[in-house]
Amino acid sequence: MSEQNKAIMRRFYEEVFNRGNLTVAEDVFATDFIEHEIFPGMAPGLEGFKQMVSAARAAFTDFRVSADDMLAEGDKVAVRYTTSGTHRGGFVGVAPTGKRVTLTGIDINRFAGGKIVEHWGQSDSLGLMQQLGLVPSMG
Repeated sequence: MSEQNKAIMRRFYEEVFNRGNLTVAEDVFATDFIEHEIFPGMAPGLEGFKQMVSAARAAFTDFRVSADDMLAEGDKVAVRYTTSGTHRGGFVGVAPTGKRVTLTGIDINRFAGGKIVEHWGQSDSLGLMQQLGLVPSMG
């Protein structure tokens, strides 16, 4: 099961994040999907997730996510990822800066019946804000 779940995650990152094919999200997420990393102003569940992907792809026109490491055990898949893009559209109230940014993070997804049923995530939001010039960098 772990290898099947990892294959679903690889498809998810490539199709949904990198190509913007939100229909695939409906294939890989359960209808009662629970998102624990809520984005400001985002609806709950799958609809909120699709809103977040659309907003990120609109703000960072060359948006790309790479799964750098992927570990699976039991019903969970953990992914260490890197996201990059150029800030050319408004994003969470921030006007476009034209800056190229890179963001790293960790996703943990729980599977049931071949679908993602829960997601937890942590990303370097402070690093993103520093790269956009919204928060001063240390030292």
